[in-house]
Amino acid sequence: MTENSSSGSQSTKALKPKLPIKVRLSINLLSTITDASRRSNGTVNRRLLSLIDFRAAPSLTPVRGIRTLDLIIDPSRNLWIRLFLPSDAIGHRKLPIVVFFHGGGFAFLSPDNQVYDVVCRRLARKIPAVIVSVNYRLSPENRFPAPYEDGIDALRFIDSGGIDAVAGHIADTSFCFLAGDSAGANISHHVARRWAGSGGWNKVKLSGLILIQPFFGGEERTKSEIKLAGAPLVSMTRTDWRWRAFLPVGADRNHEAANVFGPNDLGVMEEGFPPAILVVGGFDPLQDWQRRYGEELRARGKEVRVLEFPESIHAFYIFPGMADGAKLVEEMGKFIWSRSSPEKEVK
Repeated sequence: MTENSSSGSQSTKALKPKLPIKVRLSINLLSTITDASRRSNGTVNRRLLSLIDFRAAPSLTPVRGIRTLDLIIDPSRNLWIRLFLPSDAIGHRKLPIVVFFHGGGFAFLSPDNQVYDVVCRRLARKIPAVIVSVNYRLSPENRFPAPYEDGIDALRFIDSGGIDAVAGHIADTSFCFLAGDSAGANISHHVARRWAGSGGWNKVKLSGLILIQPFFGGEERTKSEIKLAGAPLVSMTRTDWRWRAFLPVGADRNHEAANVFGPNDLGVMEEGFPPAILVVGGFDPLQDWQRRYGEELRARGKEVRVLEFPESIHAFYIFPGMADGAKLVEEMGKFIWSRSSPEKEVK
């Protein structure tokens, strides 16, 4: 891992990353099924996806020190959250809250997907923190701005005391972070802007933003997209389809949801937009968009720290056995606790 504060792409030693055989097989299976699920009419064959979408049930009995439970926010749109609760707080100290948005190109996966259940358990245990994983609406059934609306409503739910009965004894709502990978990192950015630009918050204070290889794009084809056209998981064919499925009908990839600082930029950044860490992988075709994003945040006077993982693919941290994944989780913990609020005791 390196820390990069300058512009320009990192050089890539080879066009094919070195991956453990189990990771490569998992990626091949995932890519094959998700590609086959994309129908020519723009819809998704979710029955086919169910072949690889293994689910994990919540467990009030601690598993490796973490309890989980689901809370419904709005059944009419299937908006719910999964809480990951460390069974013991640190001494007498309340824990930060990390509101987490899973990846999947806006179209796939969920908080109870087995992979993301494991990811969030690890985050809750290693940071440690109370993780709130949001089940936002998926495209193409629900296009822009559905997941952004779901994200801000999840924050409103926390702000109104929605998790207090089950997590209020260990969770500090004034010490809150947004985090996500890929499309989930895109959602985190847009939810942060909506939070910073709105009022009426009673409890929730965003202390930081963790953007893991965010899914950004535009009409331009960047050097990294061309150079890494055959990279695992992400290709221009796949990302183009995901943008068509998510953006408003007729919109192109320069829409502000995708190209956030492009020709349709929303303008001046909100004053309360929180400090961020931005994770970039050297084998991720989206890396040029991600670095531009970091540069634009700085140009707008916002605090951002870029973490480079030169040997890592898109979504590297979700795969067990990837050494950079453990390093990333460690850096997430350092960032969160470095922005610690004044101590609040567990009662």
